[in-house]
Amino acid sequence: MSFLDFKPKFFECIKGYNAQKFGQDAIAGLITGIVALPLAIAFGIASGVSPVEGITTAIIAGFIISLLGGSKVQIGGPTGAFIVIIYGIIAQYGMGGLMTATILAGLMLILMGVFKLGTVIKFIPYPIIIGFTAGIAVTIFTTQVGDICGFGVKTPGDFLGKWAVYAENIGKFNVWAFIISALTLLIIIFSPKAFKRVPGLNKIPGSLYGIIFGTVIYLVLNHFLPNQCEIETIGSKFGKIEASFKIVAPDLSYDSIRAMFPVAFTIAILGAIESLLSAAVADGVIGDRHNSNTELIGQGIANVVSPFFGGIPATGAIARTMTNINNGGRTPVAGIIHAIVLLIILLVLMPLAAYIPMACLAGVLVIVSYNMSGWRTFRAMLHNPKSDVSVLLVTFFLTIIFDLTVAIEFGLILACLLLLRRVANVGHITLQQGEISANNDSDVATSQDEALQIPDGVQVYEIDGPFFFGIANKFEELSANMLDVPLVRIIRMRKVPFVDATGLHNLEVFVQNSHQQGIHVVLSGVRPEVLNVIRHSTLHGAIGEKNIFDHINGAMARAQEVVAHPHVHHRVHSAK
Repeated sequence: MSFLDFKPKFFECIKGYNAQKFGQDAIAGLITGIVALPLAIAFGIASGVSPVEGITTAIIAGFIISLLGGSKVQIGGPTGAFIVIIYGIIAQYGMGGLMTATILAGLMLILMGVFKLGTVIKFIPYPIIIGFTAGIAVTIFTTQVGDICGFGVKTPGDFLGKWAVYAENIGKFNVWAFIISALTLLIIIFSPKAFKRVPGLNKIPGSLYGIIFGTVIYLVLNHFLPNQCEIETIGSKFGKIEASFKIVAPDLSYDSIRAMFPVAFTIAILGAIESLLSAAVADGVIGDRHNSNTELIGQGIANVVSPFFGGIPATGAIARTMTNINNGGRTPVAGIIHAIVLLIILLVLMPLAAYIPMACLAGVLVIVSYNMSGWRTFRAMLHNPKSDVSVLLVTFFLTIIFDLTVAIEFGLILACLLLLRRVANVGHITLQQGEISANNDSDVATSQDEALQIPDGVQVYEIDGPFFFGIANKFEELSANMLDVPLVRIIRMRKVPFVDATGLHNLEVFVQNSHQQGIHVVLSGVRPEVLNVIRHSTLHGAIGEKNIFDHINGAMARAQEVVAHPHVHHRVHSAK
């Protein structure tokens, strides 16, 4: 296997590509591009940038992700998950800080793929994913309240600060903005049902219907009620909307990198999780298997390149990916066509976006936040074990009250601590007494048919499970409660799959303390992989090779030898 696991699906799929496949991909790409348009505009504006940056990201990042990614059908672009963190970065550091953070996140994603961490990302605890996803959904809804109510005020980046501003400006409530938002919501919800049996029209997403009809309704109302129906539009907020692909130089100074590194890490982790989850869901639908490391590298390259053109963070988008699949897309060519469709729209139709009411986009994002919330799953997880519930709620509330960086960091730390506690409770050390039976899962030699009697003066300890820092101190706890001081302690390690540095250290201290009390220590049933670790540690010198055995028979024979000549062996330990 080569060191670099980078095998883009595009170059695999292009072999044997034909006109029939292109026809399917072209239709899927066209429809997916149309679906992506309102979302790119809405996500761009909600993130604190203009619609152009949102569509530019969908074009450039979407093209690169399809060309160099590890999934046949993944569609990349801006997503709702990034809205909260992007908004906060821009509020504190401006576009320059966002550009630096996005490039750093892209480099991190590339390194994750290079070092083959694609499969590791999948082990992020599910309660953390549900917790921050639900938290993001609540925060996205909060960012749209101002446009839904037509307050027309600038809000801070934090959750509580937003609601404080809304409370202060409640008197500026605009009933027309609220009506436009409500009508947009209703159109998005009911248009798929209304056009379900109409060929062609049933392929158009509800969000696009919502924006088109919501804008038309606003223009009609504004025409007949020119002095009453006054609400904010994209044009009034951002000015003239024009396509531009200027190359922007990033600030990659040491101070900038140091300041943006934590949020860049959050962007990278979030992008990796979302893209690989999307790819995994797509695999289940089309019966394929994506290359997670290649996907991470492709995502990383997209996030490195996109900011130079004014783009924002991008990742795999599950809604657009499913749209691509459901409309016949089966190769990365569909994703490339989706990017080309968006490019044509940007160059030709973008000036029309100036007429779209902000309240209309707010309606689109309310639906996005609702779909993202996964409230049914969230509610069901509240009945899970308390440890999972605690991780879920901590991640959820930290995402809302503070930010995603804090939420993911604390969520991961809490999940790891709870996991260690569970593992520590599973692993245990017991004292065996009387006799040791000969059975198939024991380390008794195969020639032994009868049970082994534990002689007087010998204690046999059994370690069950990995011997790591979580249970390494249990020897001291167990031996402290023993009234009798034996001549020999046999430690059976047949059920120990691995041992860490803390386990080795504590075991060495236990051996040294035993020697000081005149107690000989023998290891039994040591697996080859564990023995290799012991031989490269100072424990090996403390215990001695002749006191390490792969089965209990040899260990018991050694113990009987020590019991028969205790003073000789005690002098040996004293000399050490």
